[in-house]
Amino acid sequence: MEENAEALEVATKEIGLEVNADKTKYMIMSRVQNAGRSHSMKTDNIFIERVEEFKYLGTALTNKNYVQEEIKSRLKLGNASYYSVQNLLSSSLLSKKLKIKMYRTVILSVVL
Repeated sequence: MEENAEALEVATKEIGLEVNADKTKYMIMSRVQNAGRSHSMKTDNIFIERVEEFKYLGTALTNKNYVQEEIKSRLKLGNASYYSVQNLLSSSLLSKKLKIKMYRTVILSVVL
């Protein structure tokens, strides 16, 4: 892992970029918990923190590679979006067709 971090640092310097140590983190994904491993790594100039979970492009990733956490997260977001438009969905002024379209665009897009 440290070799990869050093290779990253060298490659970024070659093209004129710099690794932001505050934003750079790493995670080892495994079903077995590696208790003996350290939770951070230090190369020449940067200190990289090890994390157990983070969000990447809106998807929750965990070090044990379980999908249950992502499902729970999406259901919570779906419930929040439902309750935000609940008054509109229960309104008698809107047609059933419009309510279905709202459900598909607002709620399903968040959950799926």
